[in-house]
Amino acid sequence: MPILHSIIHRIDKAAGEAPMSLVPATAELSPSPALDDLLAGFNDAFNAKPKAWGHFAETTPEGEVSSPFASELADTLDGGRDFVAFSRDLAQRIAELIGAHLSLSGDLLVIDHRVGDTRYLSLALLHHREGFGIDDHLAVVPVRQLNLAQMTLAARLNINQWQAGDSKQYLSWTRDRGGKKLAEGFAALLGAEEGVDASGETRTLLKAFSDYVEREDLPEEASREKTDALIDYASDQARRGEPMTLEALSEVLDEQQPKAFFDHIRNADYGLSPEIPPDRRTLNQFRRFTGRAGGVSISFDSHLLGSGVEYDEDQDRLIIKQVPKQLREQLTRQG
Repeated sequence: MPILHSIIHRIDKAAGEAPMSLVPATAELSPSPALDDLLAGFNDAFNAKPKAWGHFAETTPEGEVSSPFASELADTLDGGRDFVAFSRDLAQRIAELIGAHLSLSGDLLVIDHRVGDTRYLSLALLHHREGFGIDDHLAVVPVRQLNLAQMTLAARLNINQWQAGDSKQYLSWTRDRGGKKLAEGFAALLGAEEGVDASGETRTLLKAFSDYVEREDLPEEASREKTDALIDYASDQARRGEPMTLEALSEVLDEQQPKAFFDHIRNADYGLSPEIPPDRRTLNQFRRFTGRAGGVSISFDSHLLGSGVEYDEDQDRLIIKQVPKQLREQLTRQG
């Protein structure tokens, strides 16, 4: 994970009613194993956070430039602006935002780095927590540690996708559920506009998959294998902080017919985006219940339990509220 540029500016809140102040760094950080480890820790923590996905809005509803962030970054990448100056101006705006909504101090990390052939700009407001350590004399000593799990504000930009102009989901940023105004202010500061609803898109994708499994009338084992393949792929993309692509997922589900699931989605017109940010919470709630015994084979998605399907534990029986149309027609003809 080569680091091209990196810097940390301190945003400090003094006691009392004093405003938030910026203590800017005057030079970039020197490369070190510790910095590499910090970047790896940031990526892991950021990928696990609830996020919004989108792109830079060109103008506000009033027709004004939405934010100087994108234009200043473009100038920096072209060599017309110094990285230290770019990050300092960004830190000043973030300090003003924090001062309006929080009373916490923190260190703003701004880091330009590569993962393989892809270049990213990441930024995060890092907070500290008090901990304990053992010194060389085996004595207990107080230690200040970075609390990556807190990370009130953070964002990551896929520079390659942004510059290529072929995606509307190259920017992701944290969405703090406990601070709506702060989250909205942060998105405005970035000039960010949401591209898709990650939770809603993930739910629609899982619905499309369930329909596909039912349409194909797959055996229980094959159904389970495809479900595991989908969850494994989506979870892996979530860990990497990357969106799912419908074509790649289709290939994962069926190597012999790599376009089968993709064609199913397009033919049924689910309205899904070609790239879908995986929503961890929605994925964790999805799995299929399956069972076969005595000539009876049952398979249904877990999210239907309690709504479309009920389990009476005392009587050990399933109650299906919405019988599939094809099955209902067969039962009616039999009767």
